[in-house]
Amino acid sequence: MLKNVVTTLLIACFSSTITAQYTEHIEPSFIKSIQFAGDTKQSQLPIVRLGGPLLLSFDALNGNEADYYYQITHHDFDWALSDLTKGEYMNGFDDVRLYNYSNSYNTLQSYSHYNLKIPNRDTRKLTKSGNYMISIFDDNGEIVFSRRFMIVENIVSVPTYVKRARDLKSIETKQVVQFVIDSPNLQITNPDETVKTLILQNSNLNNPISNLKPQYTIGSQLIYRYDKEGSFDGGNEFLNFDNKDIRSGTSSIRSIDLIDVYNNFLYTNGARFNRPYTYNPDINGNYQVRVLNANTNMAIEADYARVHFALQYFEEIEDKEIHVYGNFNNWTIDESTFMEYDSFSDTYINNRLFKQGFYNYKFVVVNRDGTIDEGAVSGNYWQTENEYTVLVYFRDLGARYDRIIGMGKANSISINNQ
Repeated sequence: MLKNVVTTLLIACFSSTITAQYTEHIEPSFIKSIQFAGDTKQSQLPIVRLGGPLLLSFDALNGNEADYYYQITHHDFDWALSDLTKGEYMNGFDDVRLYNYSNSYNTLQSYSHYNLKIPNRDTRKLTKSGNYMISIFDDNGEIVFSRRFMIVENIVSVPTYVKRARDLKSIETKQVVQFVIDSPNLQITNPDETVKTLILQNSNLNNPISNLKPQYTIGSQLIYRYDKEGSFDGGNEFLNFDNKDIRSGTSSIRSIDLIDVYNNFLYTNGARFNRPYTYNPDINGNYQVRVLNANTNMAIEADYARVHFALQYFEEIEDKEIHVYGNFNNWTIDESTFMEYDSFSDTYINNRLFKQGFYNYKFVVVNRDGTIDEGAVSGNYWQTENEYTVLVYFRDLGARYDRIIGMGKANSISINNQ
C-alpha cells in the first residue's frame, strides 16, 4: 500500500539537500509526548550555546516502569558520525540509566513520565560544538528513539533578514532568507570549502536549505543575498486545538466522548489554498502540555485524549496521501498521521492520542517519492509568520570535525521588499 511506501521513504529521508547518513530512530507507539528543549524551554529542535542546558522528557504508556538509558553521539554536517572519540566531546560519560521518573496521577491513561537534564552528575559537559544525536535505549540494548540537537559557539555574528521574492512568479507565495557572516575574530580562508550553512524554517529539519556558497566578500564579511536559492514556501498559519480542559468543548473541539479515554472530536476543517490569507497567531507548529486544574505537577497530571481530525478536501490527489503534520511527533510522517478517506462523510479522517495541551498542526500532501507539499491544502502566502534560523558550520583545513561557529535568527513578521 502507498501508505507503507511513503512511511519508509520519509523515515529514511532528511532532506533533498543533505544526505542523512545517521537517521533519527522513530519512537514506538507506546512512547508519547517527547519534549526536547534547550534554553527556550519550548519543545522543538534544541539549538543551544556551548555549555547550555538540555531538557528531555517523554511518557511510556505501557506502564511497566521500564529502565531506559541514553547515549550521545557527535556528527558531521551531513550527519555521518564524526571522527571524535567520546572523551574528546564529553566531560563525564553517558550510557547511563534515566533516574528521574514518576507515574501518572489521577488519569484514565496510565503512563510513566521520564526526565533527563544535561549537564548532570554523569554527563558533566559537552565540550565541542556541532551536530549531536541523543539516543534512548531499553535495558536489552535496543534503541527506543533518538533526537537531533545542535551546540553553537558564539564566534561569528550572523545578521539575518527575511525578504519577499523578487521573482514575479513566486512573489505572492515565497519568503527569501538573506544573511551575512561577520567574522572579525576568525580568519576564514577558502570559505567555499571550509564554511557550510544550514537554513531552517520553524526548526523543521524536513525542508532545510543547505550549503549555499558566499556570493562575495567585503572585509571580514561573507555575503549571502540569494533570491531563488534562499527561498522557502511561505506556507500558512497553523491550525490549533486546546484540550487543557479535557471534558469541555472549545472553539476547535465540537464534541467529547468517553470510551476508555476521552475522545475529542475537532470541527471539520476545509482546504485553505484557495482562500485569502488571514492572520491567525500560532506557535509555528509546536505544542505545549498544559492542564486547566493541575494541583502540583502538570507533567504527570495531564491525561491523554484521542483527538479526531476531519478534513474536507475535494482536489484529486491520485496516488498521493494526506497527513496531519506538526512538531507534536517531531514532524514525522507515519501511519499514525495518515488521513484516511471516509466515503460516508466525504472527509479525510484520523485519530491519535495526544497529551492534554495546546497543539499546532496542519494538513499536508505527501508525494509518492516521500516529499511533502505543505501548501497543497493550506496554501502558500508571503505574509505568513515564520521563524528562520541560520547555522554556520566551519571546518578549518586539517580539522577533524565540523564546528558550528554562529547562529542567526529572523522572523518574517518583519519581512520587507528591499
